[in-house]
Amino acid sequence: MDFHIAAALRRSLVRAAIGMGMLGAACAPQAQTAAWPAKPIRVVVGFAPGGSTDVMARILSQALSESLGQPVVIDNKPGASGNIAASEVIRAAPDGQTFLIAPTSVETANPSLFKSTLLPSRDLTPVASVGRTQMYLVAKPQMAAKDARDLVALAKAKPGTLSYASAGAGTPPHLACELFKQATGTYITHIPYRGAAPALQDVLSGQADFVCDPGIAFPHIRTGKVKLLGVVSAKRSPFFPDVPTVGEQGFPGANLDVWFGMWAPNGTSPDIVARMNREIGKALSQAGLKSRYGDLGAEPVAMDTAEFRKLLVNEGTLLSGLIKEQKIVVD
Repeated sequence: MDFHIAAALRRSLVRAAIGMGMLGAACAPQAQTAAWPAKPIRVVVGFAPGGSTDVMARILSQALSESLGQPVVIDNKPGASGNIAASEVIRAAPDGQTFLIAPTSVETANPSLFKSTLLPSRDLTPVASVGRTQMYLVAKPQMAAKDARDLVALAKAKPGTLSYASAGAGTPPHLACELFKQATGTYITHIPYRGAAPALQDVLSGQADFVCDPGIAFPHIRTGKVKLLGVVSAKRSPFFPDVPTVGEQGFPGANLDVWFGMWAPNGTSPDIVARMNREIGKALSQAGLKSRYGDLGAEPVAMDTAEFRKLLVNEGTLLSGLIKEQKIVVD
């Protein structure tokens, strides 16, 4: 073979090999995404087992395990109103194997309440909303009050002697009760716990007078173990339609619904984020899941990622302004 022809052929083969290598490299992420998930997925929850965030995450994880073909495992990391769990996910590899489920307050309220370098709006990628609950003014069984008006009268008769439990400083139940205090002009002592379940437990035992509960008290309300004094929301609850809102009882402004969502570490493939969003939407449409959410006092509300981002921005503007205006601080 002529020397020049052989050299040209070698150069062509080298270029072809390089091109194939580059093509393979370009296709590798797509192949990785297409194979996702290839192993169990960890969902970090920032509150104790038994609380509304935890129970909602477990209900959803079962549906996702079935649709994704891999176990979706809950990992509870309670503390700092969800910030500890958020930090855990921020440090995780962006490989689609680790996600956060938390109230949206972890992004919309916590930065205004905690002195921290953590900023979820910058450090995490929103995936989807996973549900919403209303807040319920739930009192211990020994409480003389039969509604919110009576509770306010008791609080004003002896300022500072009543106490309310919350799921933790800076959590939505804390903010809801602070809104209640602001709207009613009362002084009531705050007792923070590490989750909604332990907060409710101390109301059941009479250690705390009341709680702004996100729905886990339903079984105890129905059996008379606690008293439902009103709904801390702009509208009545579909689960207790005969119970008036706090606003209807003469105290407008005391309303705060709780949204819950999922986030991923920054750098997670957009294809994985989109797939997870779709799977969550399908899960939330299932009749069985809707029923189990209803037992929790929650509503499954699916949003695409863009809608969820918009919700976070709007809620962040509202809550940051509220916290500043009302001088709400972390105890």
